[in-house]
Amino acid sequence: MLDALVGIVAGLLVVAGILVILGPQTRTLIRRARSIRPPRPSLPAARPAREVAPPALNPKTQRVLVSATRLAQWLRAHGQEEVARDLRAAAGRLGNDEASGLYAMQTALRRLKTVELEDRNAHERLRILSTDLRKAVQDRFEQLELLPFGRL
Repeated sequence: MLDALVGIVAGLLVVAGILVILGPQTRTLIRRARSIRPPRPSLPAARPAREVAPPALNPKTQRVLVSATRLAQWLRAHGQEEVARDLRAAAGRLGNDEASGLYAMQTALRRLKTVELEDRNAHERLRILSTDLRKAVQDRFEQLELLPFGRL
């Protein structure tokens, strides 16, 4: 028993001597030793939220895409599949060839004028959404100087 006590005291004296030799660096070593933690199991990486428009596009082109998507979804919800399909196809062309996509969007907007809805509120909402898209398309036409463009 006495041998164990002498061994423990000798070990503590050796550790104390090492700590005295190290001096002020002792605190940093103790902090580092405390900061070492067992590795946590890695969680699967969260997928980033999907953007409506690719970030490489011009902001006005993104505005056109957002307006076209909003209008196409509304039209699809109200049974106007063909016009909604035309708008989605035109929006798809905007990513590859912006000028042809804008002209296709203009054609889809012309076709949109023939859509008739029975509900007055739905017709008003259609007018608001189409006006928003028309303004966005005209702004982008002007910015790209794709003249002449007539009234949509």
